[in-house]
Amino acid sequence: MLVIAALDGGPVSLKEIRKQAADAGWKIPSSWNPSDILAKANGMAIKTPDGWELTDAGKLHLKNRGVPLDASPARQIAHDLRADLAKISNPDTQAFVEEAIECFERGLWRSAIVMSWVGALHLLYDYTINNKLTVFNAEAKRVNNKHKTVKNIDELAKCIGESDFLDRLENISVITNSVKKELKDCLDRRNSCGHPNSYKPRQNTVAHHIEILLLNIYQPFSKTC
Repeated sequence: MLVIAALDGGPVSLKEIRKQAADAGWKIPSSWNPSDILAKANGMAIKTPDGWELTDAGKLHLKNRGVPLDASPARQIAHDLRADLAKISNPDTQAFVEEAIECFERGLWRSAIVMSWVGALHLLYDYTINNKLTVFNAEAKRVNNKHKTVKNIDELAKCIGESDFLDRLENISVITNSVKKELKDCLDRRNSCGHPNSYKPRQNTVAHHIEILLLNIYQPFSKTC
């Protein structure tokens, strides 16, 4: 079933199944009968005149086990996120990113948007605390004289709204104006997904959202956090 899934769900001949498996590094034992195995898969695969195909039940079965069945760009984004996950030292940020990846791979689009934003924001918080705390507090105090000096992530998250936080980061040259605009679009999208409403993002929208965060937050900041 995994081989068929890798070939867009079929139809695939038995000869092609064996060939593709071997090309991927797994030689199906000669004693195995793939047709018999697939026929006994409880309706998760069916044989057509052109070969074996996964049914909707089969695709759901694989998807529920974490097998990505989306288009290759979506798989690539998930792959890139996992690569950046290994570079993040903060365990809290790692947990947010891991959950975002799982949501994305399972097609939980609203959840993927929310969790990927939370992970990206946590990276920015962590970077600010560890590298720009003094200058951030000074700039925040300049803009708002009621700003209370923050010392850790919890205080930072509590003292300033996310949109204002992005403004302060631009002011102290952590991000550029163009990046801030893209991030505010992501923030608006997160807000739409994080509240009860009729908004329904599709895969391409989610992929774009995560790609923006990947290129502008995860990749440049994960190495420093």
